[in-house]
Amino acid sequence: MNQNNLLTFVTKKVIAMGLFCLLISFVTSASSNPTILVMGDSLSAEYGISRGSGWVKLLEGQLKEQGSQWLVFNASISGETTAGGLARFSGLLAQKKPSIVLLELGANDALRGLSIEETQKNLRQMIQQSKKSGAKVLLFGMQIPPNYGQDYTKKFKDLYPKLASQEGIELVPFFMAGVISNADLFQADNIHPNEKAQTILYKNVWGAMAPYQSLLNSNK
Repeated sequence: MNQNNLLTFVTKKVIAMGLFCLLISFVTSASSNPTILVMGDSLSAEYGISRGSGWVKLLEGQLKEQGSQWLVFNASISGETTAGGLARFSGLLAQKKPSIVLLELGANDALRGLSIEETQKNLRQMIQQSKKSGAKVLLFGMQIPPNYGQDYTKKFKDLYPKLASQEGIELVPFFMAGVISNADLFQADNIHPNEKAQTILYKNVWGAMAPYQSLLNSNK
């Protein structure tokens, strides 16, 4: 190998090694970033609205604007129940290792008239799994129309603050506050919030995340 070929060979090796080290650094940095896991249903999965316009994306945008290193992983699925969420939950905890879990589930249970006791049990298990893993939890309070009678409606509404109090976690008192009474903020099905409603939903969540602001600001 002549001197020019040797120089070219060494140069290529140096460049390749540099790129490899850069890639390793990037992967390590990305994997070490703290994560917020969103477990929700259609209200968090951008059902019927443009991709990137939902409240979860607005939350991501706020964190980036603050210069935060936090990542947001949206595991929400339209139509999801608490049983479905629970079935996926331990795997997501192990894979994503979130520091904060935003738990927005239960509405589909109630709309199907499922057992409130089972809904509460499923939510409690997800909360306790989160706490055991070291993650903070924000539970989203939900309400439904009185389709199944006043007793069922009240018990469903009350299970969220009751659960939050018992488990010592933070609560969004009512996720749909500021939206539910305004028909202009719903899609044609009168069930799912439209794009105009997403800012209000985001603000409801962001306001309830106030106790976690020091945690969010610690990773900038």
